[in-house]
Amino acid sequence: MDFMTALDLSASGLSAERTQLNITAMNLANAKTTRIAGGSGPYQRKSVIKEVSSLDDPFGKHMRTELDREVKGVKVKGIATDSRPEKLVYEPGHPDADEKGYVHYPDINVVEEMAMMMTAQRNFDANATAIDTIKAMYSKALEIGK
Repeated sequence: MDFMTALDLSASGLSAERTQLNITAMNLANAKTTRIAGGSGPYQRKSVIKEVSSLDDPFGKHMRTELDREVKGVKVKGIATDSRPEKLVYEPGHPDADEKGYVHYPDINVVEEMAMMMTAQRNFDANATAIDTIKAMYSKALEIGK
């Protein structure tokens, strides 16, 4: 694998994990949001859908030999809205309480979201470390060539 392919591979991971971190942070920030813009109900949890993607450009696919492997990265396919049911909490004094005194909260498990955030952060760090290592290898290769 050449340096640029290795950089592309790690960059795809960085991009996907950055999106995961952003969505997880949004879920945590809205864990107690009872009304979204437009007043259509509580916030709904979001999740990131990732998929495997080819890093080869069309020209690279034709130039690959039998000794070369196809290198795959990751990309964000989309952001899905979770269909978990809302949590009902009895709070009769809350401004968003219904006629029975229940408030509809999003079903966001803070512990689950924090675990997802820690995993995404570690994946992000691993990809950043890989990029730093690739840059160091490239610099050493340039020094050898002098």
